[in-house]
Amino acid sequence: MENVTLALDTVGDLKERFTSSVTPANATLSEDLLVFSSNTNETAAVGRDPSSLVLAVCITALYSAICVVGLLGNVLVMYGVVRYTKMKTATNIYIFNLALADALATSTLPFQSAKYLMGTWPFGELLCKAVIAIDYYNMFTSIFTLTMMSVDRYIAVCHPVRALDFRTPAKAKIINVCIWLLSSAVGVPVTIMAVTNVMSEGNTVCMLQFPEPDWYWDTVTKICVFIFAFVVPVLVITVCYGLMILRLKSVRLLSGSKEKDRNLRRITRMVLVVVAAFVICWTPIHIFIIVRTIVPINQNNLLVKASWHLSIALGYTNSSLNPVLYAFLDENFKRCLRDFCFPYRSHMDQRASVGCATVHESQRPSVLPAGGRGLQHD
Repeated sequence: MENVTLALDTVGDLKERFTSSVTPANATLSEDLLVFSSNTNETAAVGRDPSSLVLAVCITALYSAICVVGLLGNVLVMYGVVRYTKMKTATNIYIFNLALADALATSTLPFQSAKYLMGTWPFGELLCKAVIAIDYYNMFTSIFTLTMMSVDRYIAVCHPVRALDFRTPAKAKIINVCIWLLSSAVGVPVTIMAVTNVMSEGNTVCMLQFPEPDWYWDTVTKICVFIFAFVVPVLVITVCYGLMILRLKSVRLLSGSKEKDRNLRRITRMVLVVVAAFVICWTPIHIFIIVRTIVPINQNNLLVKASWHLSIALGYTNSSLNPVLYAFLDENFKRCLRDFCFPYRSHMDQRASVGCATVHESQRPSVLPAGGRGLQHD
C-alpha cells in the first residue's frame, strides 16, 4: 500500500483503486490494499503474521456468506421480474437493474477471497480487469439506479398525471441502458488502466496504473467518485423524499382508490428502505477514503485494518441485503419466491388466491382480489 498499486479489493477497493503510483517506492496516499491485509514484506502467503492470517480467514468466511446469499437472492429477483408479467412494472424494471449489478459484484468475491488467502493475485490480467471493472460498474449503476427509483417515486407521488406517460416499463428499460452507458464513462477507463504487477517480494498485485502525474489523477479520481457516486446522488434522493414526505402529509388520498393508495405508499416506503440501506452500507467506505486522503493513518494498526475491511465488507453486504428487503417488504416478491421454491403447493393455492399471475399492466384491475396486492400498483 505504500507501493503504487491499487490492489483489487472489494467494493472497498474503491479507495485502493482510486490510488496507485507507478513506482513501488512512491509512498503517496495510494497505499495498496495489500498493506491492510498484510505488511508489505508479508504479502506472500508464506511468512504472514498470525493476525493477518486470521483476518484473511475471517474475510474469506464473510465473503463466502455474502456471495452465496447475494448471488442466489439477486438471481431469484431477476427471475421473478422476467418470469411473471405482472412483475414487469417500472419500479421492478429498476429493481432488476439493481439486482443485476449486485449479482455481478457478488460473483467477484471468490476471486477476492482467494487473493486474501494466498497473499497474491493468481488469476491473470484479464480477470483483474474484469473484477475491477465490475466493482466500479456496480458502484455507479447501483447509486444511479437508486437515484432514478427515487425520482420515479417522486413523480408517482407528486405528479400522478404526468406519471402515466413517464412511468412505463419501456421507458424504465431505456433509462437502465442509459445508466450502464453513463457508468461506462468510469468503467471503461478503469478497465484499460487495470494491470497486474509483480512486486519485489514476488507476489502479484491487481492494480490501477494511472498516467503521470499519478498522484494528481489518483486524487482527482477519488474526489470525482466521492462527489458523483455519493454526494450528488444522495442529495437528489434526499430532495425527492423530502418533497414526497410533504406531499404525503398534505393529502389523505393520493389516488381515487384506497387500495391503490396503500400500495403507492407501501412501495414508496420500500424504495426508501432500500435507498437507506445503500447509504448506510456505503457511507463508511466513502468516509474512510476521504479521511485517508487527508490524514496520515497507520496502515499496520490491527484496529485500522479491521475497520477498513469491515467497511469494505459492509459495502458488499448491501448487494446481498437487497433481495432480503424485497422479500420482507413486498408481498409480490414474497409470493413469487414461494411459487419458485414450492411450485406444486403454489399451483394448488392459486385456486384460492391470486398468485404471481401473468397479467399485463394494461389489463390489471385498479383493485385486486384478496391476496393480490403487490407491485402492480406502483
